[in-house]
Amino acid sequence: MFDNVRADIAATLDEIREAGLFKPERVIGTPQSAAVTVTGGGRPGEVLNFCANNYLGLADHPEVLAAAKDALDRWGYGMASVRFICGTQDVHKELEDRLSTFLGQEDTILYSSCFDANGGVFETLLDDRDAVISDALNHASIIDGIRLSKARRHRYANRDMADLEQQLKETQDARRRLIVTDGVFSMDGYVAPLREICDLADRYDAMVMVDDSHAVGFVGAGGRGTPELHGVMDRVDIITGTLGKALGGASGGYVAARREIVALLRQRSRPYLFSNSLAPVIAAASLKVLDLVERSNELREKLAANTALFRSRMTEAGFEILPGDHPIAPVMIGDAAKAGRLAELLLERGVYVIGFSYPVVPHGQARIRVQLSAAHSTEDVERAVAAFVDARAALGE
Repeated sequence: MFDNVRADIAATLDEIREAGLFKPERVIGTPQSAAVTVTGGGRPGEVLNFCANNYLGLADHPEVLAAAKDALDRWGYGMASVRFICGTQDVHKELEDRLSTFLGQEDTILYSSCFDANGGVFETLLDDRDAVISDALNHASIIDGIRLSKARRHRYANRDMADLEQQLKETQDARRRLIVTDGVFSMDGYVAPLREICDLADRYDAMVMVDDSHAVGFVGAGGRGTPELHGVMDRVDIITGTLGKALGGASGGYVAARREIVALLRQRSRPYLFSNSLAPVIAAASLKVLDLVERSNELREKLAANTALFRSRMTEAGFEILPGDHPIAPVMIGDAAKAGRLAELLLERGVYVIGFSYPVVPHGQARIRVQLSAAHSTEDVERAVAAFVDARAALGE
């Protein structure tokens, strides 16, 4: 049978390549860090890494590695089970309690990833009597999770509160309404206006859900994310997030929410009920990460300084960067082919970045999404800016 399908798949792959949308995978032979060694799929040798979600530089932090090694001896490698059978250890419950306290929520439930967390919320809480109102630029995991639900689906334009209010007016006959937004939109680095969203939710009797994957650990005075930044920690009903970005960069996700919501997810959420438990080594290392995040503001301050330096230097050099102060700093190129070529030229100059184009971003808005880390030195940032200037000249711009 596959022989009949092979040619069609090959043709689709050729179309992706011809459109300049093929995504090659570069291979690195070192731990994730501010600098990595490329062993395949590009210029070999050490390069500066400016495209990881390693915001606080904790992916190879010595205290996190030590906690992980100790956890292997104490807890073992894997659970070989789901949570409700024999897949729950003390370390899982401890991490859930710590996340609840850290995020100011009543309870937390762990998932294998935030993609699974978002995939398990909507179907469990909503049915055809309900409505979900989603920001147009929400992450793919939110979109896919909503598709699994029978709830009526409504979208509002990105961060457009007038449009959100209109959607709330049009859904007043629903039994339950859930507004869902990214805390930080991953392609633009823009922050959702959570205070205004919560005000509208109060006015129209709706719940609020935030995927804070690109914020928890470093946004807000204590690193508790966009609800803390906007002073609405007690007004957000559901927070989803990942352990795979600022909080150590491994894998795993969570839903932190009202107590009754978490209790229902434990009983009905399919990705939770039918997926193996989070590896205990990740749970234990994540506890150490929370210790580091709560112990000091040093990493957050370094990240903020690196972000401000890169954004200012690139603007001075004449590059267009979407406004903001988030360490996601999109360098706008426009043309997809140029963005891909610029990324190649930057790799040749020792800077690892990736070009993003349609369908990840809209047509004509191709970009290099630069991501700063607390692990970068001032010299690393200056070197990256110089590489951008040189690569632009080589591109003939």
